[in-house]
Amino acid sequence: MDRIILHCDLNSFYASVELLSHPDLRTVPMAVSGDPASRHGIILAKNEPAKKYGVQTAETIWQAKRKCPDLVLLPPHHALYREYSKRVNAIYDQYTDLVEPFGIDESWLDVTHSLHLFGGDAKALADRLRARIKEELGLTLSVGVSFNKVFAKLGSDYKKPDATTVIGRENWREIVWPLPVGALLYVGGAARKLLGQYGVETIGQLAACRPEMLETLLGKMGLQLHDYANGLDQSLVRSRYDAEPVKSVGNGTTFPQNLTTRPQVQAGVAVLADSVATRLRRYGFYAGGLQVTVRDPQFRDRSRQCQLPAPTHLIRELTETAMALTEQLWRPPAPIRALTVTAIHLVPSEDAYEQTDLFTAAPKKEKLEKLEGAVDQIRKKYGGGAIVFGAAQPEKKEDPLP
Repeated sequence: MDRIILHCDLNSFYASVELLSHPDLRTVPMAVSGDPASRHGIILAKNEPAKKYGVQTAETIWQAKRKCPDLVLLPPHHALYREYSKRVNAIYDQYTDLVEPFGIDESWLDVTHSLHLFGGDAKALADRLRARIKEELGLTLSVGVSFNKVFAKLGSDYKKPDATTVIGRENWREIVWPLPVGALLYVGGAARKLLGQYGVETIGQLAACRPEMLETLLGKMGLQLHDYANGLDQSLVRSRYDAEPVKSVGNGTTFPQNLTTRPQVQAGVAVLADSVATRLRRYGFYAGGLQVTVRDPQFRDRSRQCQLPAPTHLIRELTETAMALTEQLWRPPAPIRALTVTAIHLVPSEDAYEQTDLFTAAPKKEKLEKLEGAVDQIRKKYGGGAIVFGAAQPEKKEDPLP
């Protein structure tokens, strides 16, 4: 028996929540944006009138203003968005215990074993959900209905706003295969560009590719995308009360001013590595690999990753590796706007092991483990800023000689 999966996507979520308090802005171009003064000046969400001017999520404010000079900008209220997200998911909970959020504004619902309680018609249930969300919360919803999660998400994206799209066994090829390959879940910009170089522009063309070719180009993800394109996704909808497996631990920041010198970059990397190492220890993981992403002032991202010689959760080792990766991507004085450091290939503490020189490396590592464990305890008792490692301290300017 096929599963019955709904994917519910709140339309222009941030903007829609803001419009509940600013109904006078419904008919004029409006967007929610970050704070330009803190260098987070990008569009986070926009309403339908703004979309007609071509305003896009994640573009800079100046780009949006160039398209729409009269664009009204509102600051974000993230606590309010979280509250509305909880209310929406509480409504979903009334129809199934399998509700898996996908970000703050999207959720999958598996109603396979509960649909008979609500009439047995999946499209009618999706329409009922849209009506309830609109009536009770003042928000609109697009819903995809299908036999797997990937196609359900394609359905919610297929027609917006405030629509239901059913992608079933009888029509999925006609609906899915003509869509651009970038519409498929987990096909990002880099994968889309790479596939385009080989003439793969649609999901149907992706489905027709030889799996071996896709594995060569994209690794294991290539095989997964081939399954997705051919309707073979079998991933389960997980209850949001089930803990999600931790696959990576990362931290990134946009700096108040561009970094242009090695000491500045070293300090920035050290702060991020410190945060990642602390969280790894808290979660009980070691990093088997590390990834660094560097963003320039033009919002271009470049990434490098590597396998670590041995699993670690030590600040010093993560900082040294992260800085080495950064220097593969950057040469001073090229400006860096933002950095991200991510621990990957995580290994549970009980499975982490290392073959070391018993007389030299092991004692040194043991001392570092004790030192950083002590730092964790101090921070836990007195706060995260109570103690920092020297490399993570901000760069000091020397006073001029008298």
